[in-house]
Amino acid sequence: MINETTYPLITIAIPTYNRANLYLRQAIECAVNQTYSNIEIIISDNCSTDNTEMVVKDFTDPRIRYFRHEKNIGGNNNFNFCLEQAKGEYFLLLMDDDLIDRDFIETCWKSIDCNGNVGIIRTGTRIIDFQGKIIHEYPNMVGGFSLDEFFRGWFANKTTLYICSTLFNTIRLKEVGGFQSKKNLFQDVIAEAKLAARFGRLDIQDIKASARKHASELTFAHKVSDWCEDSLDLLDLICELVSKERKTLIRNEGMVFFSGINYSRARAVKSPTSRFIAHFTVFKKFNYRHPPSIKHFFYPMHKYLYGTPLYYLLRSIKRKIKRKAGEAKHQTDKEVSPGRVD
Repeated sequence: MINETTYPLITIAIPTYNRANLYLRQAIECAVNQTYSNIEIIISDNCSTDNTEMVVKDFTDPRIRYFRHEKNIGGNNNFNFCLEQAKGEYFLLLMDDDLIDRDFIETCWKSIDCNGNVGIIRTGTRIIDFQGKIIHEYPNMVGGFSLDEFFRGWFANKTTLYICSTLFNTIRLKEVGGFQSKKNLFQDVIAEAKLAARFGRLDIQDIKASARKHASELTFAHKVSDWCEDSLDLLDLICELVSKERKTLIRNEGMVFFSGINYSRARAVKSPTSRFIAHFTVFKKFNYRHPPSIKHFFYPMHKYLYGTPLYYLLRSIKRKIKRKAGEAKHQTDKEVSPGRVD
């Protein structure tokens, strides 16, 4: 265990609301049990109505600093409150349903070496379900990539951008305004993009954090239209940060990537009518150029529509749209070289 006080203080912040009987205890345990011991653990209770305070008090670790808000200040304000309280040189915002491996902090710190002022440090991420079973594993495969290729690597699934696997430079994060976006949905990724562009990043291939997918996660509590707006704002920012030569290419790849993400969110809508509207909302927000697959558009009605005239009509329309989009991309590829920039 790394416990020398000469190593810098690192903050693990856990914003929480009504997760006392679900995942909060696991989140605190994984923070307390880090092999890198020079940490502070901030737990910011956003006016929970359950026994959150009792769960926190079960832990007697002196490194824990517990705050309870008298009224709910909103999720994003709670994230930034955690940042304001942070005393560590680096800062991890650990959601109360996510987990980090015991050596997450130690692994990140060892990677810094002499580059102690880097903006962000990132590891690979595993996706787990509500029981903690592994759904997917995503190593971080963009080590050494230029900023342009870093974003393209994200679009190509060579890495994932989850907040549980990102260690932020505390001072630099405060300098860029903390966690902020138009709809406060991609606020963490916007912060990562700004810090990576201005101060650089370190990428660790190993998987050292777990993001949990479950029915009550905040991801699914927002409108698809809000996710689309934040996605497009994030893409605009990315295009401002990348090289001029790659801007068009990266925008085109980003449109495909973000439309796909938002169709996945639309697919999670339970009502068939609302699901159809959600899919059309994504289609409209992305300039009618990136249609969903017929299977996703009418999910779970696909099996009933398959083989019908309506199915083939919609598939024909989709193919025409994709063909036009492909022609536009081909023209762009002629103008922009896709080679890697180091």
